[in-house]
Amino acid sequence: MLRFLQNYPHFLEVVFDFFEKLIQPFGRWLNPGSVLEPAVIWIEEVGKGAVFDCRMCGQCILHSTGMTCSMTCPKNLRNGPCGGVRTNGNCEVYPEKPCIWVQAFERSINMPEYGFELMAIQPPVNRRLQGTASWINMLQGIDDDLPDGWVSTEEIPIVTPEVEVEVRKTWTVNAWTVNSKREAG
Repeated sequence: MLRFLQNYPHFLEVVFDFFEKLIQPFGRWLNPGSVLEPAVIWIEEVGKGAVFDCRMCGQCILHSTGMTCSMTCPKNLRNGPCGGVRTNGNCEVYPEKPCIWVQAFERSINMPEYGFELMAIQPPVNRRLQGTASWINMLQGIDDDLPDGWVSTEEIPIVTPEVEVEVRKTWTVNAWTVNSKREAG
């Protein structure tokens, strides 16, 4: 339906920031089990479903994956492509479709604010949150709560705070270079 919007990840990045700021003041009313929860779930199902083919995992990481829903990967991979990505960039499971992670990379290049987050390790999907509202889970910190026995991915430094500034600069320069080559060629 509105999936063409995914081809404008910077625009979606701006919309994401707008919504995040818009709902912050309502955090005390937006709770699991609240009277507003069904409305938020419906808005997410309809809105994010139309644009991102949202699978309602309850732990949305769109801003970290180039505004591409990683749960649409047939293997539900959250941290990059499997070893079966074809040489043309298509999916191993569905050879006629582009790999979700190739799309995520290409789109994240055009996201100056969050594009570098593609490099961060994401925790596994907590299936207990399936079907819940990711905006409510984010506001309440529920999406950060780990089940017993899980280790936080923050303890696995891929991009340490000391080098994050350099990574952001490099990401921006690389994005500019890739986009310049696309325009020229």
